[in-house]
Amino acid sequence: MKIKSANFIKSATSPEHYPRDGRPEIAFIGRSNVGKSSLLNSLLGVRGLARTSSTPGRTQLINFFLVNDKFYFVDLPGYGYARAPVEVKKHWGPMAEKYLATRQDLVLSIVITDLRHEPTELDLLMKEWLEARGKPFIIVATKADKLSSNQLRANLSRTSAVLDTKAIVAYSAVTRSGADRLWKEITSRVAHRGAQVAD
Repeated sequence: MKIKSANFIKSATSPEHYPRDGRPEIAFIGRSNVGKSSLLNSLLGVRGLARTSSTPGRTQLINFFLVNDKFYFVDLPGYGYARAPVEVKKHWGPMAEKYLATRQDLVLSIVITDLRHEPTELDLLMKEWLEARGKPFIIVATKADKLSSNQLRANLSRTSAVLDTKAIVAYSAVTRSGADRLWKEITSRVAHRGAQVAD
């Protein structure tokens, strides 16, 4: 995928603030501090487009980025950050869940885990929630560059066992290893949506 343009469009908290142009959307989901923004920036080849932070839980809105004027990357609030204020946490869950459950333009969810650690119960619950609702998704295990080849194989196997799926992309935001496979999945979903609209 050649990135010709990638622009932040808007932040939203509820459906009335979402874009209304009908372009397909790819959602990025993961617990706080799992590397969501780094993954998004790496895929787009644009440093700093999605804000990264050493403070987990910084993304508290649904952020829309228009890519090549054709589709959106949607950065959802991270889940599971214990130190976030209670009122903020209470708002995050329903906001993200409503988007995932009702958004007609959503064609793929990218569930992000940290390959260095075993997936959490929240990661498993998110995967099961998407499955139960028939929502297309792919699991991306980030920070692959921080592991040796043996560790990478072992941790991929462990992640696959915990999440009960072999559909996992090992990814490095540093080397962009895994980018081609992930882009193939994204472009396939975007093209499929385009074909549906044309019909």
